[in-house]
Amino acid sequence: MRLIQFFLLTTAVLVLMSCSSSQDKAYKAQENVHNERLALIDKYQKCLKSAGEDHEKIEACDQYLKSAEALK
Repeated sequence: MRLIQFFLLTTAVLVLMSCSSSQDKAYKAQENVHNERLALIDKYQKCLKSAGEDHEKIEACDQYLKSAEALK
């Protein structure tokens, strides 16, 4: 009887550990997406500063903004 209880307890612990592990992976993936989005926004702002009043360069900078919006 004790052997069955041991196996049930061990199985329950393993299931709970695997659930938290996948949740941690999901949080890490979300963090990576967020960091990438922030990096793209920084590139967009730097591109706009260097573009000045040149409309063609500003349009070229829009690729960074569109990429950042796609990561929402």
